[in-house]
Amino acid sequence: MTGVVEVNFDGLVGPTHNYAGLAAGNVASRRHAGRVSHPREAALQGLEKMRDLSRAGYAQGVLPPQQRPDLGFLRRLGFTGSVGEVLSQADRQAPALLRAACSASSMWTANAATVTPSVDAPDGRVHLTPANLQSGLHRCLEPVTTGRILQAIFADAERFAHHAPLPATPAFADEGAANHTRLCAEHGAPGVHLYVYGREALGQAPGPRRFTARQTREASEAIARQHGLGEAQTVLARQHPEAIDAGVFHNDVIAVGNGPVLLYHEWAFADEDATLAALREKMPEPLIPVRVPAEAVSLDDAVATYLFNSQLLSNPDGSMTLVVPGECEHNEAVWRTLQDLILAGHNPIGEVRVKDVKQSMQNGGGPACLRLRVALGEAERAALGGRVLMDDALHDALVGWVGRHYRDRLAPEDLADPLLVDESLAALDELTGILQLGAIYPFQRGA
Repeated sequence: MTGVVEVNFDGLVGPTHNYAGLAAGNVASRRHAGRVSHPREAALQGLEKMRDLSRAGYAQGVLPPQQRPDLGFLRRLGFTGSVGEVLSQADRQAPALLRAACSASSMWTANAATVTPSVDAPDGRVHLTPANLQSGLHRCLEPVTTGRILQAIFADAERFAHHAPLPATPAFADEGAANHTRLCAEHGAPGVHLYVYGREALGQAPGPRRFTARQTREASEAIARQHGLGEAQTVLARQHPEAIDAGVFHNDVIAVGNGPVLLYHEWAFADEDATLAALREKMPEPLIPVRVPAEAVSLDDAVATYLFNSQLLSNPDGSMTLVVPGECEHNEAVWRTLQDLILAGHNPIGEVRVKDVKQSMQNGGGPACLRLRVALGEAERAALGGRVLMDDALHDALVGWVGRHYRDRLAPEDLADPLLVDESLAALDELTGILQLGAIYPFQRGA
């Protein structure tokens, strides 16, 4: 297929961005639990990254946040009365449920879905499956609205195929594209899909001891079947359990791939040699592995800086750019590795761009967490619904929108403020007009 580019759809940070420490196994999330957050700053940091990459020539899209607080969720759990009464009851009786209902975790759109481009699918359509995210209470609230958002954007049934999330059971725990990497010669060429799982729900492989592995092999296999991928197009690999116990809750915290390049830490896979051998066997293009040894970057430093949770982007001249969080620049071992091993190595990575996404990083999400990668041809991009492809005009409109609706700071006690509900709904109602997406939220649909 000609004219194919990878579009990175970044998630807009929602108005209830807060530090609740909800994600088990996410070291940064737990470390910053209970601190005051800055929703306006968080949203502007994300928008600045989107604008800068768009101006640099990379195709950039945007996905809206979820409706939060999720009052429907709280009402289903028995909290009754007015908005203020529901929030007050939840705050007094079950504050953990209130925090879950207010989570802005949909900003990390790497978990929104798994995507197969049309060049790989038997029916020639782009296939999308929203992740069920059943491993986390705060995240399992997302799939219904995520599916509605994706259907509004990828609306042309002749070009896009939508699948229901997998059954929300531990056996099919699915975390989306955070555990999926497509490797290929170029975005328009056929690719091989690397699915990384942490445990086998129906098998006997030993898992991590400290934290629960979020992705199952059974879920990865089911996604591949949904999308019509054959054995020759897929490689399944188990994530190293010691990495999970160190805080590598998704594979994109320890490895990132683009084109034929796989940048990974030596502790990324339980069987490194077998994983590389399978990729080499199935890829039509020679694999270019860029291995970072533990002696250069420890697992702790990898998790603290999110070196591998960076965006690896293709340039027209065949080179690649690595977009890293600012924390990488301030860690001597990581910065030295970037200069001496990655940039100076025999691979296409020729540039490092540093981006400040501190508000996201403090909740455990770097540049790669913030984006969902979708390879699209010219006709597929033209068929997208809404106004979701970033340019300066859309950036400026969204910056103005954030300024009108977002609070500068949000403390844990503010989550029970009824005014936060009014502010959030007003913001989302205006946002759907800016993005031209229609009634995607429950409150807009009478729910």
